[in-house]
Formats: sequence, C-alpha cells, structure tokens
Amino acid sequence: MPAIVGVGYSGFNANTPDLSWKEIMYEAAVRAYEDAGIDPRKDVDSFITCAEDFYEGFAIFDEFVPDQLGAVLKPTCTVCADFLYGLATAYMQIESGLAEIAVVEAHSKASDIKTFGEVIRHAMDPIWLKGVTNAHPYYLAALEMSYYMNKYCITQEAIAEVVVKNKRNALLNDSAPYGAKLTVEYALKSPFVFYPMRKIEIAERADGAIVFVVASDEMARKITDSPVWIKGVGWWSETSNYDIMSFEARYAYKSAKMAYRMAGIENPSKEIDIAEIDDRFAFKEIQHIVALQLAGKYDVCDLMSEGYFARNGSLPVNVSGGNLGVGNLLEATGGQKALEIVIQLRGEAGRRQVDCEIGVAQAWRYIPTASGAVAVFGV
Repeated sequence: MPAIVGVGYSGFNANTPDLSWKEIMYEAAVRAYEDAGIDPRKDVDSFITCAEDFYEGFAIFDEFVPDQLGAVLKPTCTVCADFLYGLATAYMQIESGLAEIAVVEAHSKASDIKTFGEVIRHAMDPIWLKGVTNAHPYYLAALEMSYYMNKYCITQEAIAEVVVKNKRNALLNDSAPYGAKLTVEYALKSPFVFYPMRKIEIAERADGAIVFVVASDEMARKITDSPVWIKGVGWWSETSNYDIMSFEARYAYKSAKMAYRMAGIENPSKEIDIAEIDDRFAFKEIQHIVALQLAGKYDVCDLMSEGYFARNGSLPVNVSGGNLGVGNLLEATGGQKALEIVIQLRGEAGRRQVDCEIGVAQAWRYIPTASGAVAVFGV
C-alpha cells in the first residue's frame, strides 16, 4: 500500500503578481522534498503534474515542469485532471512496480486568467450549450442547485450555514485568504447573482501549488516513521454534456464507492473521522456529503444546523475552510483537500487539529464536467 511520505505547498493567496507559476511550484517542491528527506534527482522514479491546458494557456504542460520539480531527464507526464487523479496515477505506478517513489504536483495561477468565464464556456459543447446563451456559465451551476434543492428539500438556510462554517474554519488556517466571521442572517442577505445562488456562496479564485512525495510500502517505512497510507482511490466521469447530467453528483458517489471498497470501508458515516470535500459552490458541499454517504439526503440539512459537520462536531467537514475559505484552486483543489487530511492525520494542524485516524478527500473537476475523484487516507 503506497503512502504519503512528504508534502509541500506554496500559498494559498488571492493574488500573486510577484510570482510565476514556476516559482510557486518550485517552493512547494522544495518543501516536499525537505519534508520527505529525499533528493529528487536521485531518489524519485516518476513525476506527475496535473494541469489543464485551457487554464494554463498553452499545451503539453509536462514539457514546462522538469526544471522546478528536479525532474530533468526523468519520466514526467501530465494528467489533465485534478490532483487526486494524479495521486491515483502515482498509486498505480507504484503498485505496478514502475516506481518506488513518485511525485505528484498540481497548482493554480488563477489570478493570471483574465477571462475565466469564457475559458469555461470554451469547454462546453459547441453546438448545444455554448451557443445557447452568452450568459456566464455559472448559470449552469445555479440550475443544478435549483434542481437539487427542490428535489431534496434543501433550504437556503442550510446552504448559508455551509458558508458560515467554512469561512469561520478558515480563520484558523493561516493559508486561507477568505476567512470571515459571519452569521447565517448575513449570508442570506448576500445578493443573488445566478438565482437561487448568492454571491457569497461562490468560492473566489486563489493561487497556490501542492506537491506530494508518494512511496511504496517498503520504501515508506525506510523514509519515515509516520507515513500516511493511501488506503483507497477512486475516480469516475458521468457525461461531458451538462444538459443530460444527473445533477446529483454521481461522479462523487461512484468514485467514493471505488475508494471505500479498496479501503475496506463499509459504513462511511461511522468509519470516516474527517472529510475535505469540494465546496466551490456552497450547495456542492451538501450534495457531496450525501454522495460520499456521510449523511442521508433528507437528514443533511438538520445535521448541518446541529453542528454535526463543524470542527468540533461528530464528523468535521472542511476544517481547512474549504474552497469558500481557501479559494478555488482549479486543478489543485483536490491537492488542498488531500493536504489538509494528511496534516490532520499527522497531528500537525495546530489550532484546527481534530482527533482522527481515517480521512477522505474529494474533488470535482468543476463546470462543465461531471467528473471527480476521491482518496481515503489513514494512519
């Protein structure tokens, strides 16, 4: 079973005009290698970077990463997906014997993207979706939100409670630029921007980079006395057509089911101690909690109101502050989720530390996809 033996990150910041994506990647890599106590030029067998050419602004991204990762003349590849897909790739490379140590990297330089909405629209079906309207593509998320709220009686108050919880959690995270002490009443006064979605329910973008050093079972035991084991990984895609998606996050349900099966988890709501899940739109946290089988469809709102998912609750969710507190990190979103779980399992989370032995990280590939990945970690 592969394990995380080193982590490093740079950020997370609302804007980094003084740094290039290469510089934030280098900073994260140096920290990860120092944490693992390895020399990337000698010890690493494979390097995996997670990037989407639409966001980067150029193609064949892996050609641009060897220098700052210490990967010159080493096997390097790009996974065009979230960090958790890259982590799953490292897992498979190690389990298949292709590598004993693999490095996974993902980053966001979202502040460099001047026309974010147009980039998303460009990824849509050119005939049936892109040409239908010139509206911002977030209207699609609002349609999904409306459908989900109406079908499962999700209240505006419950969604506001997600915002309040995560932004308050972020105040305990020095790397979360969007922390705030709010009330539900304040959140409900935020203006609608894509009905029924309010402005405060949309995660702002952020810059940052995450690097993990992943090792085989035998190598992990040589490198560290405190490995964090990757107990299970899963990923799934529904359809590329937003107009015929289920609007119920089946990608999260299916990928979690795969990860849980690998990890031997039969009752997630009882066996998972902490979860970091995608909340780039506040309603998505509720949707993903249900999809990951951490609560029932008709119980989740009451549990949210009762503090069940709070930092000191029975099943803490997004203790880091989530995307609402840390920011939308594009393809590095799953990296931030996994990073928080690893730090928590190591007991290194400081003021936001919770008691945990098993944690789950989940990420969605964002509009206009129905793709996602899940990873289960343990000590």
